Amino acid sequence: MTIAIYPGSFDPITNGHLDILKSGSEIFEKVIIAVSYNVNKKGFLSVEERVELIKKSVKHLPNVEVDSFEGLTVEYAKMKKADVLLRGLRTSFDFEYELQLSQANNALNNDLKTIFLITKPEYNFISSSMVREILVNNGDISKFVPKAVEEYLISKRGI
Repeated sequence: MTIAIYPGSFDPITNGHLDILKSGSEIFEKVIIAVSYNVNKKGFLSVEERVELIKKSVKHLPNVEVDSFEGLTVEYAKMKKADVLLRGLRTSFDFEYELQLSQANNALNNDLKTIFLITKPEYNFISSSMVREILVNNGDISKFVPKAVEEYLISKRGI
């Protein structure tokens, strides 16, 4: 079985992330979308909130599992017996960063391959930080995130 890890912060998950995930789920037998936990970084949403929102957003993808991890992605991938890291590209700026990350991961574990998937054009401008900015300024995020995420964020904003 070919297992791919799709790591990231997903704070929050966007329709662009889901586009990459859907494509990955059509290519690989199993995809684990793995929320990275960084103790040095305060997230907008807790890791637990992100995991729950992602689970609600991927119910329609039967070969996708949702998890979280702390530490190096390559170590997590080894623990999960993954063959591939799945990474999404929106723009050429993403490519520069992702290329460096891929090379570092390859230096740590050259058996682990990185596959880049490109989002559909309608998603290439969407980022989690943009969604957060629109949300805190009372804008409409419905075009950018799954329905469950939109509802949760709007309810959270009302707190």
